[in-house]
Amino acid sequence: MIEGFGHRLAGLPGTHLAARTQPAPPCRDPAWNYWWQAHYLDAVVDAGGRHLRAGDLAGARGYSRLGRRLIRSVWLRNGARFTNRFYDDMAWMILAAGRLDDLAAAVGEPAPWAGRMLRRQISARLQAAESAELGGGLYWTTSRDRKNVPATAPAAIAFARSGALARARRLVEWIYATLWDETTGLALDTAYCDGRCDPTIYSYNQGTLLGALLALGDDGSLARAQRLIAAVDAQLRGESPAPVLRTYGDGDGGLFTGILVRYLALAAAHAPLAAAARRTAAALVAGTAEAVWEGSEVRRPPAPHRVFSPDPAVPARVALPAGAAIELSPQLQAWTILEAAATLQQPPATVQQPPATLR
Repeated sequence: MIEGFGHRLAGLPGTHLAARTQPAPPCRDPAWNYWWQAHYLDAVVDAGGRHLRAGDLAGARGYSRLGRRLIRSVWLRNGARFTNRFYDDMAWMILAAGRLDDLAAAVGEPAPWAGRMLRRQISARLQAAESAELGGGLYWTTSRDRKNVPATAPAAIAFARSGALARARRLVEWIYATLWDETTGLALDTAYCDGRCDPTIYSYNQGTLLGALLALGDDGSLARAQRLIAAVDAQLRGESPAPVLRTYGDGDGGLFTGILVRYLALAAAHAPLAAAARRTAAALVAGTAEAVWEGSEVRRPPAPHRVFSPDPAVPARVALPAGAAIELSPQLQAWTILEAAATLQQPPATVQQPPATLR
């Protein structure tokens, strides 16, 4: 993954970003997937944590330093700033940067200076994105024409992890008051300021809402988390009888289920949750990881690498025939899912040690 998609920014030493596709697009390609880089950083931190759990301090430090380069490179590529017009992008980035700080502390290194600047800039923007219009919640973009779960829920996680529990709880309550579907037991997507609602249900919204409930950690939030896990199990699985979550293709949707799996893995390890909810969460993580792995394919030129299908039900050899461009988001989703499975007490045998191309 890192070998295939990682590259220097404009050839500059000490920089590192993930390319949008492989083969990489031409240098003149203006596309900039800021929030994909945040999830790439999250996966780098996941890998560092896996090495640390295995007692490989040198390996963990290597990923910590790679994360430092990535944050600096995001700042450069983004015009010497960390902010942009999408509040959900910024929420993802502050979450990943906070986790990198935790990894740096665990391996005995100082927090990245760029991460400190990132938190100052983005935290202020996220606070300013909350308003009383529509009863609360965060705007999605600086256009301020809609509020949604993609911005509000990850921001709630970030606020809760920073100790701003009252603000985080207020955001979660807004989701339940405004975008909660009692029929499915799942969160909807968007409320528009003109009164319209986008009722689409996406997997990643359930993941970040679950993460916010776990971060709050009070009895009421944990009860909601347990019900949410049950609803995910009932509503978001694919057609297979196995506990495999559905996916959403490529593009931005190529990351959605990986995000849900990340937070299900946290739930599986969250001791205050009821044992049944933890078992369900663990089964969904493990089952999805098994399906992702079984549908993948090792390809040889120019070097051995593993390719993952955007849909675990469709083998990579069919979904991504030889010669096709490989997009970052589904490959990053697969990495995220496999790293999540590796954190389980009894991870699936096929993902106990992700291959070199995922490290």
